[in-house]
Amino acid sequence: MRLVIATCSVDYAGRLTAHLPLAKRLLVVKGDGSLLVHSDGGSYKPLNWMSPPCTLSIIEPDEDQRAAGVTEVWKVTHTKTADMLIVSIREIELDSTHDLGIDPGLQKDGVEAHLQKLLAEQIHLLGDGHTLVRREYMTAIGPVDILARDASGASVAVELKRRGDIDGVEQLTRYLELMNRDPLLAPVTGVFAAQEIKPQARTLAEDRGIRCLVLDYDAMRGIDDGKARLF
Repeated sequence: MRLVIATCSVDYAGRLTAHLPLAKRLLVVKGDGSLLVHSDGGSYKPLNWMSPPCTLSIIEPDEDQRAAGVTEVWKVTHTKTADMLIVSIREIELDSTHDLGIDPGLQKDGVEAHLQKLLAEQIHLLGDGHTLVRREYMTAIGPVDILARDASGASVAVELKRRGDIDGVEQLTRYLELMNRDPLLAPVTGVFAAQEIKPQARTLAEDRGIRCLVLDYDAMRGIDDGKARLF
């Protein structure tokens, strides 16, 4: 992983366009080829990024760029879509490379891990006609708990929590933004699934077009609730 703190501007061109004006930012180049642009705020969410497969090339600035103080230009091109992320660098304050080794992956607590396994086995709980694609679908920014397809064949990303709060909705939103850039997956809709979903999280999810699903853990495990029976 390469970490660069630089004064730069960033332009994204492709199916959408975006511009980040000149400022000091953290550039993260990961081993999988992805590039993330961070500011000192916004929690874990990058300001912009390019997900793999992509290639990064460093090119010399042209005369106009040199006159504006640009010392080097990073051009990151997505292999499948030809979308481009252009980073115009004026000054680099830190440039370091680190070998992080093989990551063992996220270890969920027992209940969340079991919920994921059970929902994968009972994928019909998402709705009639849903089918499982895979558990732990890896993206450039982390694994989506479950990737499924609905009855029409459209992609569905599922984020699972024991207790669903706003942070979980933000996490799923980040996955959806990234996955919808992939033409092989898009359009991707989201399902926020939990044993309990806080009202604020439900409001935020529904405002963003994310469906909420409350899971009955005991019922999914096949545990008979004697209190609910008359006899």
